Amino acid sequence: MVEDLYSVLGVSRSADQKEIRRAYREKARKFHPDVNKTPGAEETFKRISEAHDVLSDPETRSQYDRFGENFRQYAAADAARSSEQPRRSGGTRYTWSGGGAQSVNWEDLFGGGFGGFGRGADHTAELEITVEEAYRGGRRTVQVASPYGGAQEYTIDIPAGAVDGQRLRIAGAGGAGADGQDGDLLVTLRVKDSKRYRLSGADIETDLPISPWEAALGADVSVPTPGGPVTVHVPPGSSTGRRLRLRGQGMPRRGQPGDLYARVKVVVPRTLSKKEKELFEQLRDVSSFDARRGS
Repeated sequence: MVEDLYSVLGVSRSADQKEIRRAYREKARKFHPDVNKTPGAEETFKRISEAHDVLSDPETRSQYDRFGENFRQYAAADAARSSEQPRRSGGTRYTWSGGGAQSVNWEDLFGGGFGGFGRGADHTAELEITVEEAYRGGRRTVQVASPYGGAQEYTIDIPAGAVDGQRLRIAGAGGAGADGQDGDLLVTLRVKDSKRYRLSGADIETDLPISPWEAALGADVSVPTPGGPVTVHVPPGSSTGRRLRLRGQGMPRRGQPGDLYARVKVVVPRTLSKKEKELFEQLRDVSSFDARRGS
């Protein structure tokens, strides 16, 4: 009778993923054929690897719990895949040929190489955030594909004033370490410009739509910023492209925060009432201004 996969790893059927990983590490070190030369060690190691591949993936574990040892025959989604090769997070973790084991990536398995059995390897990932998220900070829940099967969910605390390329560390979320100390997950933040805001270092730039009469006569207008609306004075005679500086309204920084630049964008009405059209015609008739002179 084939031994139950939970018994192979020496864990209960209610074991969580950390228990399964821990049990796998211990037994893999003990029975790997490069280390253990006793008869049967290779077959035992193969069975340990198979147990880990099945139980570390939530999907295949669920199928195994439901159907038992012959779960691949009953799970249609796995039948085609298993006819080609064993699973390893969607494919097998180890492959075998003839009577001996092929080489195993010990660094991937233990994080520090075969000789050291040390700390697990650090894993890396990238997280794309908006300028608003970088400004305010906050929490994001992300899923990261696990080399041990399935995906792991992590909650990441984004600091206020986060910068593009900044790395956040999640301790113990990396590769398994043979001595029990797992590696870390290093998440690199990528700040993406939004429709409203563009980032340049610690400075933020945004467009400020104004009317022709506000541009000509000047006006105090409200500018949306990631920290809330701020009133800015538009000087008389402002044209599209003029930048108005709001000191300290950029990205939070220790010591000196960045600035926010509101780029003036003159917007004309798409349609005019009869009265508005008459007034614009009067302005045309009395004005000597030539927008193309000197351009």
